[in-house]
Amino acid sequence: MELILIRHPRPAAADGLCYGSSDLAADSAALAQCAVAVRDRLGALPPVASTLWFSSPLLRCRQLADMLAPGFTQDARIAEMDFGAWEGRPWTAIPRAEVDAWAADLLHYRPGGGESVAAVAQRVQSFLDSLRSASGERAVIVCHAGTIRLVTALAGGQPLEQAALNAAATPHSIAYGEVLLLPLRAKPV
Repeated sequence: MELILIRHPRPAAADGLCYGSSDLAADSAALAQCAVAVRDRLGALPPVASTLWFSSPLLRCRQLADMLAPGFTQDARIAEMDFGAWEGRPWTAIPRAEVDAWAADLLHYRPGGGESVAAVAQRVQSFLDSLRSASGERAVIVCHAGTIRLVTALAGGQPLEQAALNAAATPHSIAYGEVLLLPLRAKPV
């Protein structure tokens, strides 16, 4: 199966804000521009007989998915990481000691008491496992930068913990509205 991963448009939020699982709307101008660019990119792909459409349940993703494919499937397993008490706070206001504690244990530390990277990786892996058994040639997934980094590592066949560590340690460089294509490989035995 071919995966098409689309990062949501820029949210209507201040720069530098920790907003993982916060249910923020997309900036309206960014949403309109993103929808046009993504439609153009998808329109340039070779047609396939069957395409499955998924979106994170968070508003900034659903807004774009609604414009691209009304009737898409919402799936909470591809939502962004929950940063607990860090949500809605400027990154600069989060105590350095807490950020350092996370950096010291990227896999298991729960930032702000929210989710660990390992927990997010487990739910993303569950989503990919269900895709592997689905009948479709292509899956279009509107989600988040953290989810995209995990999907990329897991779809390539890396073991769960290694994929989670690689995704967490990879510098974030996925632009708002970016479209990535990759194959979904069979799960390693």
